[in-house]
Amino acid sequence: MARFTIGQTASCSKTFTEQDITLFADLSGDYNPVHIDKEYAKKTRFKAPIAHGLLTSSLLSQLLGYRLPGIGSVYVEQTIRFTAPVFAGDTITATGTVQEFIEEKNIVKLLTECHNQDGKLVLTGTAAMMVPKEGETI
Repeated sequence: MARFTIGQTASCSKTFTEQDITLFADLSGDYNPVHIDKEYAKKTRFKAPIAHGLLTSSLLSQLLGYRLPGIGSVYVEQTIRFTAPVFAGDTITATGTVQEFIEEKNIVKLLTECHNQDGKLVLTGTAAMMVPKEGETI
């Protein structure tokens, strides 16, 4: 039986707060006012501060490193395309779907997507993860 099957999925969710966005700005050093200045953001196409794209994509780390393919796996590659803004108060669900398992290389390739609470796609991409061989740790 294969350890990973095509179409296998896992998900995780988080509601992003203003504090999360501020803490990410502090951590990353990205103080672009579109993320942290309400008055500035009102004048943009978004009309309110938006979460950093990489804050949204950070849900993929939990998803891939803890759920699917899971503990012991490490990133090899990730593509990301941001398709809609994320605002404070949005609940984002990250989902990974196995597209391919290259057993001889211990690589799992997944479709990665994030949707908001309304089902709108906010991020899409693909990931390649190195997984431990059966019975070993990386």
